[in-house]
Amino acid sequence: MDSIQDTNRPCQIELQNVRKVYPVTGGEVVALDNISLKIHKGDIFGIIGLSGAGKSTLIRCVNRLDTPTEGKILFCGKNVPEMNKQQLNLMRRKMSMIFQQFNLLMQQTVAKNIAYPMEIAGVPKERIRKRVAELLEIVGLSDKAKAYPSQLSGGQKQRVAIARALASDPEVLLCDEATSALDPMTTQSILRLLQQINRELGITIVVITHEMAVIRQICTHVAILDGGVIAEEGSVDEVFTHTKSAAGKRLFGIVTPENREELAEAPALRIVFDGEQLSEPIIAELILHLGQPVSILSADVHTLNGAQYGQMLITRPENRDVCDKAFAYLKGRGLTVEEVRQA
Repeated sequence: MDSIQDTNRPCQIELQNVRKVYPVTGGEVVALDNISLKIHKGDIFGIIGLSGAGKSTLIRCVNRLDTPTEGKILFCGKNVPEMNKQQLNLMRRKMSMIFQQFNLLMQQTVAKNIAYPMEIAGVPKERIRKRVAELLEIVGLSDKAKAYPSQLSGGQKQRVAIARALASDPEVLLCDEATSALDPMTTQSILRLLQQINRELGITIVVITHEMAVIRQICTHVAILDGGVIAEEGSVDEVFTHTKSAAGKRLFGIVTPENREELAEAPALRIVFDGEQLSEPIIAELILHLGQPVSILSADVHTLNGAQYGQMLITRPENRDVCDKAFAYLKGRGLTVEEVRQA
């Protein structure tokens, strides 16, 4: 569901009933099935799923490195699958892409790698020189202009790839597993850079990833792909707080009797806290309110789009009246609470 804020911003990318089928010996493989979603200007939109979920196929269809079998993909109102070669070239300058393996020209300097898209587009040399210097400063590599990719760390290579993607002044930046080849500390720095680019340059960012930590850290919205279909979609905090799909629960690390064998067989209550409630002794007060103990099965805290959220799984009181009393108390404190049942 779109937020009120979304309705005030233009829809930059819209997928309408997109389907992608690959023929194979003896049949076909449906990689995407009836995908519909909207990405608004200024979003950091995450598309997440396990291996084989269809997320890489989806992003390749968005910029037509692959062509969907059915459906529309609208970029600023124009249908990408119907674009001719000239229109595609113009579209791809406005929708740049960065990859997991950087794809740098190894025999060229950092400056030449960044300049390459502008040279292809026929930009004057002096303008290229100034723009390269600007981009190097944006990505924090002003001292690496004359270095070669082989002399750089993985994080530095990805910064060069980001600078090259920005060279055409894009409106959208597509990131296909852009941090999965990097160590955790380097990943953090690249994610902070992407947030800075989104905030300061106003560029919409689409993040393809299998790592929920990436979604939690920078994304404003998320679509969860599972078997080529959208299992769940919405703002990151809404999807986390009210996770409905089995795929969402697995990816967000929501421990339930359906996906965690070591949990007791008894049904449980899942409680979601926001940042203001994390320091409150709510469980202790719940025990006093009920007049009987409850056991904590699991608990953790996440940062979602700059805000802290916590989740806790507790044993569900066996007595239904006591359980209803617990529900009423927790909801009265402004918490999200749901009963988690076995499959």
